[in-house]
Amino acid sequence: MRGYLFLTLSIISEVFATTMLKLSEAFTILGPSIAVAFGYGLSFFSLSLCLKTLPLSLAYAIWSGVGTALTVIVGIVIWGDLFNLYSAIGIVLIIGGVILLNHGDQQHTTS
Repeated sequence: MRGYLFLTLSIISEVFATTMLKLSEAFTILGPSIAVAFGYGLSFFSLSLCLKTLPLSLAYAIWSGVGTALTVIVGIVIWGDLFNLYSAIGIVLIIGGVILLNHGDQQHTTS
């Protein structure tokens, strides 16, 4: 359970850092630029802690998949990025892939 808490913190801080990356305007605005470094630092530190208890393949798949899906949602909600059928299908496929990886990992540990 602790691994998933660190993974959640890692995902949230990665999405925060990516959001700040856009606000930094190519690192020309100091506050968001510092937030980028802090967010990514916290994200990778938390990811390393979660890897003490979670398999690398599962943790990285969840981290990258959920982080990507949340970043798409942030882009749509905050900046009005395009949302269409392809975006929706992409998010569903990402979430489906994470579910399948998680289910496959659970099957492996109970065998």
